[in-house]
Amino acid sequence: MSSYDKYVTPLSTRYASQEMMTIFSARERASTWRQLWVWLAEAERELGLPIPEDAIREMRENVRVSDEAFDKAREYEAKFRHDVMAHVHAYGEDAPKAAGHIHLGATSCYVTDNADLIFQKKALDLILPKLAKVIQNLQVFALKYKDLPTLGFTHYQPAQLITVGKRAAQWIQELMMDLEDIETVRDRLQFRGAQGTTGSQATFLELFEGNADKIVQLNEILCKKAGFPSAYPISTQTYTRKVDLRVANAVCALGATAQRICSDIRHLANLKEMEEPFEKSQIGSSAMAYKRNPMRSERITALGRKLARLPADFTATFETQWFERTLDDSAIRRMDIPEMFLLADSILLALDNVTNGIVLYPSVIRSRIDQELPFMATESILMKLATHGVSRQEAHEEVRVLSHQASDVVKQQGGRNDLLERIKKTEFFRPVWGDIDSLVDPKLFIGNCPKIVEDYCNGEVAAKLANYKESLDKASTAQLSI
Repeated sequence: MSSYDKYVTPLSTRYASQEMMTIFSARERASTWRQLWVWLAEAERELGLPIPEDAIREMRENVRVSDEAFDKAREYEAKFRHDVMAHVHAYGEDAPKAAGHIHLGATSCYVTDNADLIFQKKALDLILPKLAKVIQNLQVFALKYKDLPTLGFTHYQPAQLITVGKRAAQWIQELMMDLEDIETVRDRLQFRGAQGTTGSQATFLELFEGNADKIVQLNEILCKKAGFPSAYPISTQTYTRKVDLRVANAVCALGATAQRICSDIRHLANLKEMEEPFEKSQIGSSAMAYKRNPMRSERITALGRKLARLPADFTATFETQWFERTLDDSAIRRMDIPEMFLLADSILLALDNVTNGIVLYPSVIRSRIDQELPFMATESILMKLATHGVSRQEAHEEVRVLSHQASDVVKQQGGRNDLLERIKKTEFFRPVWGDIDSLVDPKLFIGNCPKIVEDYCNGEVAAKLANYKESLDKASTAQLSI
């Protein structure tokens, strides 16, 4: 049967990186189980259990699971209907001197849960620098365009001017929140360790002949070997699924942020003010050859929609764990944990590609400002007239009448906004005719935007990115595979 004859997830064929796919691959999972059994045997021997050094050496030599070992494990699982025991027996065939010592005192969750924690830690370490790269892209962009005026939008209606850099700084701030939340769950991640079948440590207490201190030492050794600061103080048969939910709440929030940013980009593409990268031979539409669809931002939005909704699964899995454990968490976690990280990875690859190649059209931005700015400038004109002793109320009425006339030209006739020309031809406004052009410079309407961008990007953002300097110095822009 060809690979084309069975379903494969597009996350692995189109979107995610090879590094992330490797973390959640079958070989990495099974080999990590073997590594956990090696660490357990090493620690138990160090604490006095009679496990021969030859047995441990043979285990170490066969940590990586071969294709043949997978075949053996598949045969054992068909017989035992138990995946962990199938791999225990397959490992015993590869390391026969250790066959009687593998998995000593452990329950299945010693390997399955500890492995899941190892995978999540590796995956978090993979996405954090990628998120920092996206933030750096936008930091450069925001500082470059911190002074470039553009229309702000409230209710998707033209509002007071901001700058292009100020809008990008808003995107940065939201991504910074994601970065901080993901860093927090990464730093607080602990190990399950060796806790026994219900978290009572009974089997290990028996192995160590009632010496509880050795169980503490055992877990300290295992945590050190696995690279975790400590183990969760309370476990049942599993580590609490609240851990997965905490990780998901942080990682999946990135999906919402990505949707928001790319929705802005898609709207701006419609306005022809900004575009994502568009390659020379890229086709925007199979029917309409002129189109330049924002397909990358649309892809990110779709992936973000899926990611942002995954916490509901993790919530339900946590809610429905009865007492010390039920197995209805197993099948869904096999899908949800890898999918969460593959989605986040895919989003960040595409976001890096988009944010490092944004195309801006300043002339279009200025023409849109020119359509709206005359209305916004009328308040300044009113104030200027007041300095010449003109009644503010009389001036307000004159401006109101001319504004409605200009609005009619725009909305009913499809013309351009000619309010300023009308003001320049109306005798009432003669005292300020010479000032009008200077009153409608867009930079007079952007407030403190440039300083806001500078202070934020060169301050808080730069300080955070300094923690990722090594990876950022080596990073290149992600290229989309398809």
